[in-house]
Amino acid sequence: MALKMAEIEVEIREISLRDKPAHMLQVSPKGTVPVLVLQDETVIEESLEIMLFALQKHALGGNLDAASRALIVENDSSFKQALDRYKYPERYPEKFQTEYRAQGEVFLKKLENLLEQNHYLLKATLGLADVAIFPFVRQFAAVDAAWFEGAPYSRLRIWLNDWLDSELFKSVMTKHPTFVG
Repeated sequence: MALKMAEIEVEIREISLRDKPAHMLQVSPKGTVPVLVLQDETVIEESLEIMLFALQKHALGGNLDAASRALIVENDSSFKQALDRYKYPERYPEKFQTEYRAQGEVFLKKLENLLEQNHYLLKATLGLADVAIFPFVRQFAAVDAAWFEGAPYSRLRIWLNDWLDSELFKSVMTKHPTFVG
């Protein structure tokens, strides 16, 4: 979404993580997505780094301030860990799925509180933290949509639904054929 907002044209290659193409592994041996290969063959392998690259090309909420960076780091660490366990509880049988959900709710409550003050997470206008965190909240909400609809996160639901209804989201969520080359 950050690349689209920055009007940076990219060739998107949908890959199967179970059958990673050799070309992808040559470019990025760690074999994770996303991977952005620039025209000068520079490789950027982390979502946040790709967003920061886009930020340089587009005034997406200005510079990455300390509050945004801290929120993104929390999202990418403790919340992502709770999300993975909540989403795939069979892989983590040490606890019940509801316990993993409760771990993730710590972050959801924080986001809900932030949204009491602004339409976006940290200010009145869209910022990089919103773009970085939205996909993870979307995944969390989708694990048990009925539960999420009844959970005490009314502002977070509005924020999420605004994203889901946005032309930006719809424009980047088109399905691509799986790349095999």
